[in-house]
Amino acid sequence: MTKYTGDYKTEQIPLRYVPLQTLRAVTEAILKRTDLKAEDAEIIADALITSELRNLQGQGQGVRRVKAYVERVKSKYMDVDAPFDIVKESPALALVDAHNAAGTVVAVKAMRLAVQKAKECGVGMVVVRHSTHFGSASYSASEALKEGCIGISMTNAGPEMAPWGGIDAIIGTNPWAVAIPAGDEPDAMPIILDMALTMAGKGMMGWLMRDGKKMPTTWAITKDGRFTDEPGEAMDGTLLPMGEYKGAGLSVITDILTGVLSGSGAFGTIPYSNQARQDVAHQFIAYDIDWFMPRAEFYADLAKFVAMIRGSRTRPDVDEILLPGELEWRRMQEKKVTGVPVDPIIYAELKAAAADMGVNWPFED
Repeated sequence: MTKYTGDYKTEQIPLRYVPLQTLRAVTEAILKRTDLKAEDAEIIADALITSELRNLQGQGQGVRRVKAYVERVKSKYMDVDAPFDIVKESPALALVDAHNAAGTVVAVKAMRLAVQKAKECGVGMVVVRHSTHFGSASYSASEALKEGCIGISMTNAGPEMAPWGGIDAIIGTNPWAVAIPAGDEPDAMPIILDMALTMAGKGMMGWLMRDGKKMPTTWAITKDGRFTDEPGEAMDGTLLPMGEYKGAGLSVITDILTGVLSGSGAFGTIPYSNQARQDVAHQFIAYDIDWFMPRAEFYADLAKFVAMIRGSRTRPDVDEILLPGELEWRRMQEKKVTGVPVDPIIYAELKAAAADMGVNWPFED
């Protein structure tokens, strides 16, 4: 069978393009009809919309998670009244117990706390235990940009990847994000690295399967340990790490820096084993650039470094050198103008959620 080598196109699935602000408004309205606090609903809605702008439809983030949030709140699978409980802290450090709160909200609050500590000490770090899914790592990492800081977010996750050489799912995709400001102007593009530690996720495999396309054999193995280019076979198997043993090693380290270090007792196969208590752990680090050097000097040096990168000779098959996060940045700017492409299945789920929560559906079908 021919291996899939092309771009991850979606022409075979007709997408609905909807205006950004209307999609934002209906997403926020649905979440505010749940038992979430209004402020928390606004944070989650903004996180989902931001992820929708940055990501491809098959990457498993964005407004496709509205339905899951509504169901989890209704089922009391997260505690909407949980305190942001600082168990222990020093001028530069904090340990937080999330008490099964909404992970996206906890992540934003934890990064704000890390930034506050960085402003005092140069670097601030917050470790969180007993949390839930926190969405795109880049969203909480980017919270640091608002104060001219560098932000790092990481989390453990449910087991989807085998240790290198193994077959059984023991470790998670365990994503990282690093957000670096490149200027104080509102239109200055930050440098953002946002990556799961697997080559791809099952959301993208499902998308390719619906499109009738193959996938690279580096993405996953079957349940009996064979490499495959068939997304359908891969859905029952385990994901492969990026960089082979290096990605698997990073996943192990991430679980140690979150699940183990937090004292949660939840790592490896434990997170997500109980949907009523996902029990994931996070770590957030903020660096205050002004503590190390004048910010203008940092931006000037960063611009020189970026020029070096862009000045590299390109391979014959490459048109230009892109920075980490630049493709997502361009995607965001385009969607703001052309509208947001929504999978028709997700569109229908949003419409059903709006009807269920008594929210007016603003789109014409």
